[in-house]
Amino acid sequence: MPHEVDMTKALMMSLKDWHSQQTERWPVRRVQLVVGEFTCVEPDLLRTAFAKQKLGTFLENAEIVIRDSPFIAYCNRCEREYKPDINLEYACPDCRAPLDDIRSGRELKIEKIDWDVPAPVSAEAAARN
Repeated sequence: MPHEVDMTKALMMSLKDWHSQQTERWPVRRVQLVVGEFTCVEPDLLRTAFAKQKLGTFLENAEIVIRDSPFIAYCNRCEREYKPDINLEYACPDCRAPLDDIRSGRELKIEKIDWDVPAPVSAEAAARN
């Protein structure tokens, strides 16, 4: 889990930087991530680390949503995509050429941030307050 804790700390720093640059700092409701299979980040451990690290921050009520990105390689010799077996076999299953082109699976990025925009206050309600 140390890997996921470090990743979550980096994620929190990025979100804090983003949030501080916003003119309106509305509460963050959801953070959507893309996590590639080849990053070796365990989504469940990342969720657990996020749940612990968000306490007492502007992200306290935010949920994290993770979309997996499969590890896909491309063999230039065979001109076809294939799915390597992580930690076992990376070479092309047909011609045995070494892995040299990764098409997906290395992503670890924020895809979208959803926040709660407060409902507009009517002139009448504002006058009462």
